[in-house]
Amino acid sequence: MGKSKVLVVGGTGYIGRRIVKASLAEGHETYVLQRPEIGLDIDKLQILLSFKKQGAHLIEGSFNDHKSLVDAVKQVEVVICTMSGVHFRSHNILLQLKLVEAIREAGNVKRFLPSEFGMDPARMGHALEPGRVTFDEKMVVRKAIEEANIPSTYVIANCFAGYFVGNLSQLGRLTPPKDKVYLYGDGNVKVAFTDEEDVATYTIKAIDDPTTLNKTLYIRPPHNILTQSELIQKWETLSGNKLDKISISADDFLASMKGYDLAGQVGVGHFYHIFYEGCLTNFEIGEGSEEASKLYPQVEYTRMDDYMKIYV
Repeated sequence: MGKSKVLVVGGTGYIGRRIVKASLAEGHETYVLQRPEIGLDIDKLQILLSFKKQGAHLIEGSFNDHKSLVDAVKQVEVVICTMSGVHFRSHNILLQLKLVEAIREAGNVKRFLPSEFGMDPARMGHALEPGRVTFDEKMVVRKAIEEANIPSTYVIANCFAGYFVGNLSQLGRLTPPKDKVYLYGDGNVKVAFTDEEDVATYTIKAIDDPTTLNKTLYIRPPHNILTQSELIQKWETLSGNKLDKISISADDFLASMKGYDLAGQVGVGHFYHIFYEGCLTNFEIGEGSEEASKLYPQVEYTRMDDYMKIYV
């Protein structure tokens, strides 16, 4: 079988541009939706033009123009949506319902990968307000996909290293702290960290794989399942810098939510589920699911020791 033609929606975004790159690298005929809504955002336009230079095709289409979406979808077999669902950037999860309707009408798509790439929303029915909206809206999109009988794969990428590793999982910063680090509880809850480039590679591997059809693909490479304490220890060994550890109880951490704006409150809630509950690793990957590093052992994924070297 030949490689599927792929349309990436949200291709100029944080994970989207990596997926475009991975799709091209794997030899897929790759299309990227160019939305007129970018207006005068020259950075996004230049990213799109760089994709074109690398061999991608740009397709104009708007979520405000149903026919343009249908026409775009008709040109491919696989659609991957990577629109942002985080409150500190933009929160557009439900816009995907328009894309689902376009895919349903086009009738030719053999695989749709909606914007997931974080925690598994199917396991987050108990999530705290206000952050639960992320999971509730992703489940609305899943319901629409399944009701439309659209073949799909849900990619659960857990914690992107760029947001959780370089900063030793500290809220409000992206680089390693210099003198002190806040520990969530005892810091011994297991967390799954992933390199964003690896997320893109695994995603593209899955699109033509019958094993992942109508399943959830978890990206939980075994060497990257670490506690926060282990992550800090790796950084201390790498940097030669010992940090003061300050433990925060679950109650105190949740109480801190009052001091944040909406985006910060969402972040606190999500961090609570990850670092206190262990929602990324407190279950076995069972029927109806696959684990990416087992499924594609040929992918040499980046270990967090190596990932952190750039920060030294």
